[in-house]
Amino acid sequence: MTYRVVHYINQFFAGIGGEEKADIKPEVREGVVGPGMALNAAFKGEAEVVATVICGDNYFADNIDDTSDFIASKVKEFNADGFVAGPGFNAGRYGTACGAICCAVGEKLGIPTVTALYPENPGAEMYKKGTYVIVAADSARGMGKAVPAMASLLLKQMKGEAIGTPDEEGYIEKGVRINMFYEKVGAERAIDMLIKKLKGEPFKTEYKMPVFDRVDPRPAIKDMSKAKIALVTSGGIVPFGNPDHIAASSAQNFGEYDITGVMDLKEGEYQTAHGGYDQTYANQDADRVLPVDVLRDIEKEGRIGSLHHLFYTTVGNGTAVANSKKFGVEMGKRLKAAGVDAVILTST
Repeated sequence: MTYRVVHYINQFFAGIGGEEKADIKPEVREGVVGPGMALNAAFKGEAEVVATVICGDNYFADNIDDTSDFIASKVKEFNADGFVAGPGFNAGRYGTACGAICCAVGEKLGIPTVTALYPENPGAEMYKKGTYVIVAADSARGMGKAVPAMASLLLKQMKGEAIGTPDEEGYIEKGVRINMFYEKVGAERAIDMLIKKLKGEPFKTEYKMPVFDRVDPRPAIKDMSKAKIALVTSGGIVPFGNPDHIAASSAQNFGEYDITGVMDLKEGEYQTAHGGYDQTYANQDADRVLPVDVLRDIEKEGRIGSLHHLFYTTVGNGTAVANSKKFGVEMGKRLKAAGVDAVILTST
């Protein structure tokens, strides 16, 4: 039996174009396209890519539910036994789409799914519980390793074979606990691990604890009436027309904009680039997300020294942690160089 597989890729891997084509609507092509050739080869005759679904990254981000439903319906039409998306590597919007579509197809059709993403891709954290996510490199340089791993894991699922541990199969941990039987009781295993740790020997914990960033708070400002305050937002407020083309989801950049003499963010002059929520009220009055008007009032009253003449903005919707850190470091350097004393950070 040769299993039937449908493959999902974005406009870039389909050879249609880059950002300028990110708004294309989903389309279906019979057979393989782009990385589907490598996927077919990795199946070694046990499965075949019978169709490829293509969609622009921006279009999917703006139409997640409708597009997921459309793709699931097409997968059903092709009577697929399995579904593959990507690899999405560290491309935020693409990775989010890969994860979302795998989860939607798996839930609606009950067939096996798999994708491959860089661990810091937002799609990995968002969707790892609903689909298998193979650990991939941060760029297409890792295609040769990711595709065979995806093919192998999908074949195991379609055959009904037992799926091994994340380390054995190469997928990101799903956060699922499984009962295991050991010759030694837990107390003995814990002591063994402790002894190995004390000796500096390698050991493997049975339950990994999450690691959180710790940021020490800065001392409070002693005199706000002399402080220079800046505004920074992940709510996507930009001048009308979004001149720096900040993406609605999984942002790859941030914007810096001058508000010298601006007392109020008026409709038609400012808007939000942020997707994933109703933009109506933010577009009617961008001060609802970036409170320039309130800060100007406080500045007039002398409660702060001044409002910094530049504000910084990006979109937090699905943006990779690595990109967020990079944006924050760069913004911080610029704000420090400008003599800013404190930042008010807003979101949606």
